[in-house]
Amino acid sequence: MIIYHNPRCRKSRDTLALIEDAGIVPEIVEYLKEVPSEGELRELLRKLSMRAEEIIRKGEPDYKEHYKGKQLSENEWISAMVAHPKLIERPIVVRGERAVLGRPPENVTDLF
Repeated sequence: MIIYHNPRCRKSRDTLALIEDAGIVPEIVEYLKEVPSEGELRELLRKLSMRAEEIIRKGEPDYKEHYKGKQLSENEWISAMVAHPKLIERPIVVRGERAVLGRPPENVTDLF
């Protein structure tokens, strides 16, 4: 199991705690330090069965400053997430070929 994690985010911390409480030791990727590549983001989106814009954090200053009100293609949103990783909704938890957003944290139990 892999968690794309931001330790400053309460939902991300809560999701990690649920995983660990289930006896699972996940691989932790602090995605703000280890920014996923465009290819990795495409793979995460495939596993989530979501489009890029669906995992954009629209309350972030980077969104408001650079992207608010714009219509971007899938490729452009993915490039935006690489350039501004704070735009990526968190946490994302992956197990095998499936992934979920940890919002709410209990979503992760679908992967147990």
